[in-house]
Amino acid sequence: MRLSEKLILFVLAAAIVPLTLVAFGLLRQSERELTSRITDQQRAVASAAAEEVGNAIMSAINALSSSAAVIDWQKATPDEVQGGLKLLMAQSDLIAAVALADPSREAALPALENVPGHPAPDMSSPLVSSFPLESLGARGDRGQVAVLPVAFHGEHASLKVAIQVGPRSLKAPFAVAEIALGPLSELLKARASPSVGELELVDSEAKVVATSFGETGVPLRAGRQEVWGSEEGAGRTSESERVAVAGVPGKLGLTATVSLADEVALAPVYSLRRTILAGTLGTLVLLAVVASLFARRLNARLSKVSAAAEAYAQGQLSTRIQVGGSDELTDLATTFNQMGVELEAARAKLTRWNDELKARVDEATADLRAAQAQLIEAQKLAAIGSLGAGVAHEINNPLCGILGNAQLLMLDHQPGDADFELLKKIEESAKRCRDITQNLLRFSQSQAEGSLRSTDLNAVVRSTLDFEQVRFAESGVLVKDELTKGPLQVLGDPEQLSQVLSALLSNARTAVAKTARKAVVVRTRVTPAGVELEVQDTGKGIAPENLSRIFDPFFTTKDVWSNIGLGLSVAYRMVKEHEGRIEVVSAPGQGAMFTVKLPPFDVARQRERQLLASPGRLDVGGQGVGIVR
Repeated sequence: MRLSEKLILFVLAAAIVPLTLVAFGLLRQSERELTSRITDQQRAVASAAAEEVGNAIMSAINALSSSAAVIDWQKATPDEVQGGLKLLMAQSDLIAAVALADPSREAALPALENVPGHPAPDMSSPLVSSFPLESLGARGDRGQVAVLPVAFHGEHASLKVAIQVGPRSLKAPFAVAEIALGPLSELLKARASPSVGELELVDSEAKVVATSFGETGVPLRAGRQEVWGSEEGAGRTSESERVAVAGVPGKLGLTATVSLADEVALAPVYSLRRTILAGTLGTLVLLAVVASLFARRLNARLSKVSAAAEAYAQGQLSTRIQVGGSDELTDLATTFNQMGVELEAARAKLTRWNDELKARVDEATADLRAAQAQLIEAQKLAAIGSLGAGVAHEINNPLCGILGNAQLLMLDHQPGDADFELLKKIEESAKRCRDITQNLLRFSQSQAEGSLRSTDLNAVVRSTLDFEQVRFAESGVLVKDELTKGPLQVLGDPEQLSQVLSALLSNARTAVAKTARKAVVVRTRVTPAGVELEVQDTGKGIAPENLSRIFDPFFTTKDVWSNIGLGLSVAYRMVKEHEGRIEVVSAPGQGAMFTVKLPPFDVARQRERQLLASPGRLDVGGQGVGIVR
């Protein structure tokens, strides 16, 4: 992108972005304030509608109760009862049917219903039998009013009311009435308007009882139920509507809801937003034209500076720039001219620095050669290991002959015989040589040896401790195990893991041999990284300068040199083959703690290892050894 284009973009951004951010910030604030006012208005409308609906229903119930109280229904004749029912029917246009339930009368009196000017009654269930009148009469008294929950017959909803008109008795008479709720829709329509939204009256099961728009007897829309069932009583639904809810007073189980779509509620905000976008676009076009004209003039002057910079890039440091004017470009041209003078002087310095750099490269090359020499020494040590393996193999054959012949000669002598004791020493020395050659062979073995499979580490530890218990008992060493409960599966070779533990136990047994408190603790645990085997002793400890060498072949800190210092080296090799590591924590006089960290058993990991170990692939398992000081 050219500088002129960047300049145009900068001018546009500097002029438009702040203005747009301020405009949309104000628009956002206006939207919040308008939303708050709409919510308050909806709450007020919902509360007013709920109160008006409650007044209409409670007025009908109170009128029924007052009128029923002035008539002695128990002494009234059938004709008088019919006249009384007509009086009750005339108390409210919401009453669909009235009846007298008097168990003391021999014949049931007919209900008064289907009266012109009144709603049609619910014919699906008898009016009188809807109430447990005997239970109500036994607990209540004259003037008691009982109201059943809203009931639907088709799309029409109604409330059934029972008014006790006699003294407390199982056979107390009741004036029973049905109050239709459908006519309340007209009341809601009178309050509804496009700016207010839709008004709905719902029962406790979110079913529409009356509405200013739509059908009754159907469930409240799912989005509106989100707000209806919340504790706030107002909010925005997932259907982009704003809803407010208010309960109808009188414990009738009814709720008034007001719903208004966002596109209607926020119409002024949307209109203002379109106006701001149009104004911003117009300003953007105007600024783009002005900036283009300014950038064209600027490009003509910058081209001279660019040509001089290209000349400098080609090594023509004697080039100078001639730009008229007294602005920043003139200062830039002057700076370029000064830079040409300084670059000519710097070229001479660069030549001298090049010579110095060559000398430093020669020094770095010498360091690299020294590092290469160290690598060759490491390769020599590896070759010594291979040589040791070959020597051990060659010694093993005649050694087996010596051991076998010594054992055969022992069969010809009795214990206690001087020759028998001499042969016994020959046998023990041969066995010791055999153990040394086996350790040499094990140290030089390839990492591909061993059959790694799912292995219970706890079982290996217990088996090894049982085997080593006799040696510890002879040395007077107390061995304690702290193993995790249940099996502890790892990916490993049981025999090699047993050898690793035996080497660590042997090392610990030697370390505590001359201490007052002779104790060794073996632990297993599960960690987020895998499984750990820990061997801790109360021995003499390891000096700091020896910590980094204890796993080196042929190195030992034992007072009596034995086994040519290969125990920990072999253990290290085996742990490395298991893709694990050994860490050591020790200090003189404070004992030592060896921690073997192994990966847990994993089917996918085992399969991957088998593939890596197949012909044509390189097995690079192992994480090495870590020394913790």
